[in-house]
Amino acid sequence: MSNQYVLQPYKKNNLNLKNRVVMAPMTRSRAHNEGKVATDGLQGLYYGQRASAGLIITEGSQVSEQAVGYINTPGIHTDAQVEGWKKVTKRVHDKDGKIFIQLWHVGRISHPDFHNGELPVSASAINPNAKSFTPEGFKDTVTPREMTIEDIKTTVNDFKNAAANAMEAGFDGVEIHSSNGYLFQQFFNGCSNKRTDDYGGSIENRTRFFFEVLDAMKDVIPQEKIGVRFNPSLNGLFGITIDGETIPTFEYIIKKLNDYNLAYVHLSEPFTDVSEVPFAVTEIAKHFRPLYKGTLMINGGFDQDKGNKVIQEGYADLVAYGKPFISNPDLVARFEQNLDLAAWDQETFYTPGAKGYTDYPKASE
Repeated sequence: MSNQYVLQPYKKNNLNLKNRVVMAPMTRSRAHNEGKVATDGLQGLYYGQRASAGLIITEGSQVSEQAVGYINTPGIHTDAQVEGWKKVTKRVHDKDGKIFIQLWHVGRISHPDFHNGELPVSASAINPNAKSFTPEGFKDTVTPREMTIEDIKTTVNDFKNAAANAMEAGFDGVEIHSSNGYLFQQFFNGCSNKRTDDYGGSIENRTRFFFEVLDAMKDVIPQEKIGVRFNPSLNGLFGITIDGETIPTFEYIIKKLNDYNLAYVHLSEPFTDVSEVPFAVTEIAKHFRPLYKGTLMINGGFDQDKGNKVIQEGYADLVAYGKPFISNPDLVARFEQNLDLAAWDQETFYTPGAKGYTDYPKASE
């Protein structure tokens, strides 16, 4: 066994991982086809190349047409999409890898161009004043339509169906994308949720939708196959501004998740410098670790040394790496051999085709 903490196996609940290096979910916009289907030649090859990770979490995969907010993102709500993902999971499993799919609804971080001119939906009719990456390039977001109770019920069912589809497609589990200013975080945060019904006002009300989705999903998938992702100190991005109730809301959520038997809770360290931001937490893993007794995954700016350190100190069990996995399909081997990492090409993060996607060589090549 390696003396590096990130390279040690991890076993708990449904997780039986060969190492603690997780490939973080990253939008790559490569489902450049009419049905937004993941394909064997692109997504299958891409994730298969990275199957030495202890766990792969796929890019966000929309649970419905209404959930879309970026170009060429693969969905998990049609039969064709399920069939496409089957080829991807087979590639990963053939290489002794594990793979979860991230289930996604962007809410108001979208544009009418994706919805036949109809407005995107959100907790309240408040424009995030962000940008949406549309088929015609970046456009300003618009004021969304406030979701009705019926909309919420439909969306709960969309996530439930997506979880069932994920099992049919052969995934080892799912991750609910309740992070980064997308739909669930739009309900959590006071800046984006001004509702006066059962889904607004109190912390319990603003988190109700998320827990309804979680409870519905565990009717069709073992809860130990469900992971959840949060970004508690997100501020000044994706239309989210921290207030005095933001961190207490996430503390409430994390504590309540102890009542579930989840695969993991996946947290992000702050995306921006929040040291001068009132109410923000600067060290997320350190703050939330004492509140959660299950598996904790941390993400955000980690390298090999920082990953080893955060596990050694007991603040996290697993470390998710994003951009390093883009340009280093053999990231685990590079850690094992203490090799330099290859640089990524930011220009090809979201372009169609194989360039900047499946053409990064391993160190051995």
